[in-house]
Amino acid sequence: MERDMTRHGFPTLNEAAQRLEAGTVSAATLVEEALSRAREGEGPRVFTTLHTKSARDSALAMDALRKVGRAPSRFAGIPVTVKDLFDEAGVVTRAGSRALDRGPAPRTAPAVMRLLRHGFVVLGRTNMSEFAFSGLGVNPHYRTPLSPWDRETGRIPGGSSSGAAVAAADGMGFGGLGTDTGGSCRIPAALCGVVGFKPSAHRVPLDGAFPLSSSLDSIGPLARSVRDCQILDSVISGADEVPNLVPAEVAGLRLGVLHTVVEDGLTGEVARPYGRALARLEAAGARLSDLSLPALERLPSINGKGGLTASEAMALHQALIAERRGDYDPRILSRIERGLGMSAADYLAVMAARREVQAECAARIEGFDAVICPTVPIPPPSLAEVEEEAEYGRLNLLLLRNTAIANFLDICAISLPCHQPGDAPAGLMLMAPRGMDARLFAIAAGVEREL
Repeated sequence: MERDMTRHGFPTLNEAAQRLEAGTVSAATLVEEALSRAREGEGPRVFTTLHTKSARDSALAMDALRKVGRAPSRFAGIPVTVKDLFDEAGVVTRAGSRALDRGPAPRTAPAVMRLLRHGFVVLGRTNMSEFAFSGLGVNPHYRTPLSPWDRETGRIPGGSSSGAAVAAADGMGFGGLGTDTGGSCRIPAALCGVVGFKPSAHRVPLDGAFPLSSSLDSIGPLARSVRDCQILDSVISGADEVPNLVPAEVAGLRLGVLHTVVEDGLTGEVARPYGRALARLEAAGARLSDLSLPALERLPSINGKGGLTASEAMALHQALIAERRGDYDPRILSRIERGLGMSAADYLAVMAARREVQAECAARIEGFDAVICPTVPIPPPSLAEVEEEAEYGRLNLLLLRNTAIANFLDICAISLPCHQPGDAPAGLMLMAPRGMDARLFAIAAGVEREL
């Protein structure tokens, strides 16, 4: 049997499936172990709701089906998590907020339903930045789970899919469902030392996921390996069978090393492992070339009034703010209300500028197998650092800066850890053109193997 224990000491989703097939572990055992971890340490901050009874019942049902050869897939009985903005029938969707109270959801989001149809067990709902509108992962309503690194100091997990990343890192299930509008899968993955994937937008149906920005939202997984993310992505994107993942040969890969914007403010804790990773890839035969994308320097001015996210969020939240303003996190509220300063002309100008930037960058990226850069330029800040308003805003923009590029360009991207165990977490991000998701997974698997 393949052994693929991760740097966290927990087995991967793929290995759990192998063990279930071999009969060396039961779904009930996997679920009980995950529930045990979810009740300790960061667990009470990771989960807004823990589905203890239904998870146990589902695990027993999958064990019974497997015993008679009727398991819906090789992953039946494996516990996973879902972000608190996905609808589950009969469960209230809070989206990390106290303002949203629409009663129990009448139906389950298609992405979650696809997990259930393959027999995955939903362990619970994971904490998040309120309404997914922050890259820090701080939540004053449900408390903030901490990054696995330096918990004594209290480091932020990254957002908005904060709980999903910490759950994956701490063995509370084998992966999680998140969303990514400006980096919400990849930022927490980088700050928690796991893998996070942003698919080409709309490959996974957005129905039943509380939106942030209809132009930028996407649904992606966080897990402990590239293979695990590929498995979850295949399931939620509607594949009947999960394809094998054959790692690409690194030798001969054409990788564009992006320098424009993404290396500004790069700290030594990130620069050192990132530099080592580039050196390893080059030693393995990858063809690294410096890449400049001058159009990216326009993004701050294009989004200066709030961009697509603030305007689309304001349109969605206007009525709720009027009714429940006092229940919002003031820092999230102020970000949403930036949309009030945008006219219809401003919104259309951003859309037009986006198309121009996409076209210019696509022409420069053509010819590369993938673009590579640091996921985020800094290690996890402490909770204390983001208490002051100005620093909260500065660090939030800094963490979102690199990852938001992929959302603005409408391409696919993945973050994987490149640091040494024990060091501050650092993420390496790979990006590829829209629709090249399968190829990006193969490249990421090859890169992961070299690192």
